[in-house]
Amino acid sequence: MPLFGPPNVEKFKANGDAPGLRKALEYPGHWRVRRDAAEALGQIGDVSAVARLVAALQDDTSSVRQAAAEALGQIGDAGAVGPLMALLKDQSSGVRRAAAEALGRIGDASALEPLTAALKDASWSVRATVAEALGHIPDPRAAESLSVAMRDRDLNVRQAAIDSLAALGSQSSDVQQGSQGGEAESL
Repeated sequence: MPLFGPPNVEKFKANGDAPGLRKALEYPGHWRVRRDAAEALGQIGDVSAVARLVAALQDDTSSVRQAAAEALGQIGDAGAVGPLMALLKDQSSGVRRAAAEALGRIGDASALEPLTAALKDASWSVRATVAEALGHIPDPRAAESLSVAMRDRDLNVRQAAIDSLAALGSQSSDVQQGSQGGEAESL
């Protein structure tokens, strides 16, 4: 019987022990420890864990890859955009969905083309999440991609595209109002 068991992720999380969680993310014994550590790192927003979370995107277990993608989205570090874009082609639809959501949370325009390509994913839930993600990318080309998604065969995807177009429109009108307000003040 071993003297030491797996890392206690809940204890690390409760104590705010980010170094312990980062170490648990690399625990070889059981995938659940790595998954739980990734989730906890995202919840506490540990920016110093980004490199290890990016490495976890290559884990053999899809649950760990998904948790790492979600954590990177919660942290919001633009350095994770490239590895997350690669995950849009993962075997697991849950991982692809988590990657799309994370890219939307980060909102980096460099993810626009891979997200647009992912609007052709076989899974309607991935396509819907991609449509939601595009609503967070402040680039006029996102609206073009969303107009294509509005013709998707799945109602959920079409609704996500409509909601995202509305969000982009409100962002655009907020920017216009802000610039008009600035012009009025300078007159």
